[in-house]
Amino acid sequence: MEVNNLIAATYAPMHIDGSLNVNIIKSYSEFLIKNKVEGVFMNGSTGDFVSLTTEERKQITLAWSKTKSSNLYLIDHVGDPSLKVAKDLAAHASNKVDAIAVLAPFYFKLNSVQKLVEYCKEVAASAPNLPFYYYHIPLLSGANLNMLEFLKLASNQIPNLKGIKFTNNNLIDYLQCKNFQGGKYNILFGFDEIFISSLSLGATGWVGSTYNHIAPIYYKIKELFEFGKIAEASELQSKAIRFVQILDEKGGFNGVGKGFMKTLGVDCGPSRFPHSTPTKKVYEEIKYELDQLGILDYLSK
Repeated sequence: MEVNNLIAATYAPMHIDGSLNVNIIKSYSEFLIKNKVEGVFMNGSTGDFVSLTTEERKQITLAWSKTKSSNLYLIDHVGDPSLKVAKDLAAHASNKVDAIAVLAPFYFKLNSVQKLVEYCKEVAASAPNLPFYYYHIPLLSGANLNMLEFLKLASNQIPNLKGIKFTNNNLIDYLQCKNFQGGKYNILFGFDEIFISSLSLGATGWVGSTYNHIAPIYYKIKELFEFGKIAEASELQSKAIRFVQILDEKGGFNGVGKGFMKTLGVDCGPSRFPHSTPTKKVYEEIKYELDQLGILDYLSK
């Protein structure tokens, strides 16, 4: 199966004391499905995986697996600076989700595509029954490597390679990856702020954190673009960008975005250090600014 349309990079729900609150994941999944989100990318950057223990990541995987259905494709990010941990997480996920993904080790950074392929090959082999995605996010991983070169090597060495979660604004590299071997691989676009740019390149699948909050605005952008209403689509994209900026200005997008989920009916709880969750008053200010921006009708319901 190849998932298309929007995939939400999901948060790790927590109780007020900072412990995991996996009980909310069932209603979280129902919320996403209601808003026409077709997939989940769990335990990723939005999910604060670096602030979780290995056991907590496993608990999140297990909780999402209990919601598994044809309506929601589950991708579990299992990457870790420790190859041993990444392989353990991949094996744990092998009978629970639809696919796995890894980003590059981000402390001792990789300096070649060959080393990246070696790392991915080891992890992918720990769950050989699952499609495997490489999570390309050089801004955070430090692995600013060419993805076309990665595909050329990996395509011959990783039998279950399915594609790339491409979170970078290098659109040339993205397009070349998308066209590689006649479009054989599923290259998921992962840069929400330039969603509209991906449409002209033929993107059909996207992974992002704001698909939790404003999924309807992206489907509207796509609809307008397809009808040739480029100016209107661009205006909505600008509003989506401003949404990110407003939340970021209130204390940092990751923490503020997670807390904002409560205003949409899904209480994901507080964020862990170094992210912070603002007060109720701040969220009231945010809603006022979003009202002035004119996008309240585009919030996920």
